[in-house]
Amino acid sequence: MQSIRLYDMPRCRMIASPAGMFGEPALDRFCEWLSHQPRTLFPRDFLTFDDSDPAHPGFRWLYVYDEDMELPDAAEVIDFPGGMYAVATGIDQQTDKVAMDKAVAEFLTQHGMALDGGRKELGHIITSPRVHDRLGYDQMDYWYPIK
Repeated sequence: MQSIRLYDMPRCRMIASPAGMFGEPALDRFCEWLSHQPRTLFPRDFLTFDDSDPAHPGFRWLYVYDEDMELPDAAEVIDFPGGMYAVATGIDQQTDKVAMDKAVAEFLTQHGMALDGGRKELGHIITSPRVHDRLGYDQMDYWYPIK
C-alpha cells in the first residue's frame, strides 16, 4: 500500500495570520476566527512555520481566501504560489516525523523528484471534531513541497 500521495496545489490567495507561538494573542485571535469558518469537504487551512523574521519566528496559519470573507484582525491576504507537494498522513503531535521524512525522501528519490527548499512545509488536521471524539486523536496531513 502506498501511503504518500502527490498533490498539485493551484496558485491561490490565502489569508495569512501573523507569525507567532500558540498562546500569543495575535495567533490565538486568528485561531478563534478559524474555528468559526464553515467546515468544507476538504480542510482549507494550513499551518506552517515562518522563520523569515529572526526576531519573531513562529507558526503561521494560512486559509484559502474568498472575496466575500471578512479578514480577522492582523491578518493579510497573500498570493500563494501553489505547486507540487508530497502528502503523508500521520497522527497530530504523535507522528515519528524523522521516519516520515525518510519515507517521503525515499518515495521522491524512487520517482525522480526532490524536496523544494524554496517553499515551506505545510500541515493541516483532516479530521472533524466527531472523528476526533471517535479516535481520541486527530489525523494530520503533512505537505512536503517538491520539485
